[in-house]
Amino acid sequence: MKPAKILFWLFFLSFFAPRLLFSQELLINHVNIITMEDDQVLEDHSIYVKDGIILEIAPEEEISVAGIRTLDGRGMYIFPGLAEFHAHLPNPDQYGPEFQQEVLWLYLANGVLRIRSMLGHESHLTLKKRVENGEIPGPRMFISGPSLNGNSVVDPDAGRQMVRDQKAAGYDHLKLHPGLDTPKFLAIADEAKKVGIYYGGHVSMDVGLVTSLTNGYRSVEHIDGYLEAMVTDKSKLDPTKSGPFNMLAVGDVDRDLLSGLIDLTLEAKAYVAPTMTLFERYFGFQPAYELRQQPEMFYLPGQLVTQWFNTKTQLESSGVLAEAKVKPYLEFRQWLFLELHKAGVPMIMSSDSPQVFNVPGFSIHREIESMSKAGMSNYEILKTGSINCADYFEQAGDWGVLKPGAAAEFVMVQKNPLEDLTTMQKPQAIMIGGKFIQRDELMLELNLIRQKYIRQ
Repeated sequence: MKPAKILFWLFFLSFFAPRLLFSQELLINHVNIITMEDDQVLEDHSIYVKDGIILEIAPEEEISVAGIRTLDGRGMYIFPGLAEFHAHLPNPDQYGPEFQQEVLWLYLANGVLRIRSMLGHESHLTLKKRVENGEIPGPRMFISGPSLNGNSVVDPDAGRQMVRDQKAAGYDHLKLHPGLDTPKFLAIADEAKKVGIYYGGHVSMDVGLVTSLTNGYRSVEHIDGYLEAMVTDKSKLDPTKSGPFNMLAVGDVDRDLLSGLIDLTLEAKAYVAPTMTLFERYFGFQPAYELRQQPEMFYLPGQLVTQWFNTKTQLESSGVLAEAKVKPYLEFRQWLFLELHKAGVPMIMSSDSPQVFNVPGFSIHREIESMSKAGMSNYEILKTGSINCADYFEQAGDWGVLKPGAAAEFVMVQKNPLEDLTTMQKPQAIMIGGKFIQRDELMLELNLIRQKYIRQ
């Protein structure tokens, strides 16, 4: 059966068998399955799911379940889906609570089935519970607490109290921002270990990468701290001269120092959230007026896009984003990313969205393109959005993989993503939270959001 015919069949079902779409029991036959347990494809298999769990994966003739409806996925591929492990869920006072749910749809419509939100708000915990209870559609969610930084943490004891409070509130993670001195950081790290909560984020200049890693950093966001650790003359790291993220100090980097930092990262069992596309777009040399006109910008409030435009144009007017200044830094980041990856440092798929010209969901596909351009294989890219994310929270086998007993969370696409990454930009269906959602419903939600924010 040709893909076009399958799509027609799925569209037909959306009108004549609506109960199937939200069934707790479903059998999909004749589908090609990328389990992510290895880089092989199980061709022409069936997958049987019930109550949000995969019960069986086998050749079609080996699965016999009476009394349930089935789908014919002939020619299609399914895989565990993607992740945004550096998300920033909006707060309800930012464009209203409806915008929070719209952001969740933007993720789902792009095949992003799991997010780690990295700047917490109490409303995010409520949002997570609503998703888990099936009240609203959304990806699997992990929520960090409010930022721990040089301003919010007044002293070490206050840092310890913030850790205890965030753990008690039910947050999954701590997010550290710049400005922490070493005593404050060490108090936070020590208390986090005591209460049992993950922590990571930016690397404060006073603390440094080495101290962060040796004291339990779970994730290094934006590949932060590595450049600074490879600059021996610290006077070159003057933020008034070295630009955002010290990008203008790239010429002072001693690349021979990276091997020792890699060893330290591996010993610490830390993960890296690269957010490649953030730097290529926010701090890159592509003009803000070009980015503003890209199609995905029309799924966001115009005020937010204008804010992003003004933020980037201010940097452009200062001259800091000139191509001659930025290009060496972006090339360094690609090299650094690939060297860390080749050495075995685990990467988690992340783009930092919504953030300057990074639209939720859409930016993950730009991140995938950036990782591919840097030299990562398709299979390894898929791992960053599935297996690696489950490993990060020590939940390997529970989700992010397709096998009996694991969560039934997957995306259906027309082509093999191990051969064609772009096929993931157009999910034909997703399964999340026990619900099978087809492309026509995903596109309907996207169109409703676009119509809401249409520019006059």
